[in-house]
Amino acid sequence: MNIEKLREQIRKKEGETLHFKFNGSRNQVEEFTGEIIETYPAIFLIRLKGTPPKIKSFTYNDLLTESLEIL
Repeated sequence: MNIEKLREQIRKKEGETLHFKFNGSRNQVEEFTGEIIETYPAIFLIRLKGTPPKIKSFTYNDLLTESLEIL
């Protein structure tokens, strides 16, 4: 899959509540539920569910390298 197709798929999911799994550094795994709120050419923003709501940014490369997975 190339990055242009990936950007388009993320744009289509904007506004949906999704479950994510992030494989961080040093084998740290974080699972969270959130909504894709904005997409930009290099990154996209996810608003996490919870109190208080937090916003995280990820690159499309995170999806390509499977550091971030949409479950």
